[in-house]
Formats: sequence, structure tokens, C-alpha cells
Amino acid sequence: MNLTGNTFVAIAADGRLFGLDPQLLFDAAVTAVNVFVLFLLLTFILFNPVRNMLKKRQDKITSDRENAENDKKEASALKAEYEAKLKDAHKEAEQILSDARKTAMHNETKIIDEAKAEAARIIERANVEAELEKQKVADEVKQQIVTVAAVMASKLVARSIDEKDSNALIEETLNEMGEKTWLS
Repeated sequence: MNLTGNTFVAIAADGRLFGLDPQLLFDAAVTAVNVFVLFLLLTFILFNPVRNMLKKRQDKITSDRENAENDKKEASALKAEYEAKLKDAHKEAEQILSDARKTAMHNETKIIDEAKAEAARIIERANVEAELEKQKVADEVKQQIVTVAAVMASKLVARSIDEKDSNALIEETLNEMGEKTWLS
């Protein structure tokens, strides 16, 4: 090695650079070039597909996120729609119950009116039957009067009596028949 002044000379007298063998330097340079070429080759063969795969994965994740956001928005919209439908269903149920109550009240009124009409018919029929019974009783009383008159006539004919006796005879006959016959 030659040292001139403060400078360090890398080339030695025997042809060595930095004290290294030229064959070693050549092998190191060839290895460095091979590593560089291998790096470029691996970049195209391995790194680019890996990058593409990572890019696709990133795009898929982004797409999945967007789909999730859209699904969330749709779910919110559907939830709002279902809540509105549920409210409408509650209102419709209330309306149906209200209509049912009105129909029940109407039917109740109709049934009560029919019952009152039936009661009025029964009362009318009872009144007619009572009138028929009165008529029947009146006919029986007439029959009894006729019978009494016939009995009295036969007694009068059998006895020729005066008016005083006739009145006593009527009174006696009436007493025999009883007061209840004439009062009813």
C-alpha cells in the first residue's frame, strides 16, 4: 500500500483494490448484478402478483364496506317503512274495533227493539185472550141468568103468586146462587 501524504491509495502495488483479490471483487460484482437482476425478476414474477392480489383484496374490502353501508341504509329505510306499516296496522285495528263496537251497539239496539216488539205482541195477545175470557165469562153469566130466569119462571108458573111473593122468590134465588156470581 502506498501512502502519499494524507491520501489513502486503494490500489496496491500487486493490483489489489482495497486489499482485496480482483477475482473476489469480480465475483462480488457479478453477485451484486445477479442479485439486482434477481430482484427485478422477482419483482415482476412475485411482487406484482402480490400487489395485484392486495389491490384486489383492498378493492373487495372497500366494496364490502360500501355494500354494508348501503345495506345499513336499506335496513334503516325498511325499518322506518315497517314502523309506519305497524302504526297503520294499529290504526286499522283500532278502526276495526271501533266498527265492531258500533255494530255491536246497533245489534244490541236492534235486539232490544225486537224484544220490545215481541213483548208488545205478547201483551196484545194476552189482552185479546183476556177479552175472550171476559166474553166467555159474560156468556156463562148470561147462561146462568137464563137458567135462573127459567127456574124462576117455572116456580112462578107453578105458583101463581103476587108481586111480593115474586120479589121474595127472586131474592131467594139470588141468595142461593151467591153474590160472587153477580160481582165477577
